[in-house]
Amino acid sequence: MLDLIGTTVLTAAIAVNLNATITTMPLSTVQKLTTVAIAGLWIGLAIALATTGIYASQATPVPVVGVMVGLPLIVVGSAALVSARVREALLALPVPLLVGLNTLRIFPGAFMVLLALQGRLDGPFPQSAGWGDVIVGLTAIPLVAAVARNFSESRGALMAWNILGALDLVTAISLGVLSAPGSPLQIFGAAIGSNAMWSLPWSNIPTLLVPFYLITHGVIFARLARANRQAVV
Repeated sequence: MLDLIGTTVLTAAIAVNLNATITTMPLSTVQKLTTVAIAGLWIGLAIALATTGIYASQATPVPVVGVMVGLPLIVVGSAALVSARVREALLALPVPLLVGLNTLRIFPGAFMVLLALQGRLDGPFPQSAGWGDVIVGLTAIPLVAAVARNFSESRGALMAWNILGALDLVTAISLGVLSAPGSPLQIFGAAIGSNAMWSLPWSNIPTLLVPFYLITHGVIFARLARANRQAVV
């Protein structure tokens, strides 16, 4: 039952994230369709790889999932560095929207805690990653209203929250790797560890949602840096 609920909720979260960001960016219709196609192919690849069992293979989970997490960050970051158009499209995303989308992290966080209660995850990973996501998602709710009301006065709180949100994801990735059964880096979790995260629907959290939210944090950092430069000028 939990897997069925997880499939429905995580699929909805991915769809909401994709739709909200792409429709909000100042892109032409062709550019939006192209972006949707690329994102759809990437989502399809992530799910297809999960169905093959490659994430769950003890010989491969960390390298393969690492590529799925890291490649979107490298591609988007590189595109933003070399293309002013891509950079401006990302920076045009409303900060309240980016913060608001992070409220959806409550759901994957809660699922990880529930998986730990079912004995399908153990060690420090589900507690840190699960409760961390829940806290980041809950604190994003009042922050959305504050940022929408007055961005300048909320910059301090936004920076603190953004650092917390990014560190939560980095910590979750690190503990997931250190809890992966069969990984030479495993030091937590014995035979269970983070094993449930390498199969559907839970593999969608590290392979699709984590890189998306890391990108949102990166864009928010860039918006804050721009605002600070403008304030100095």
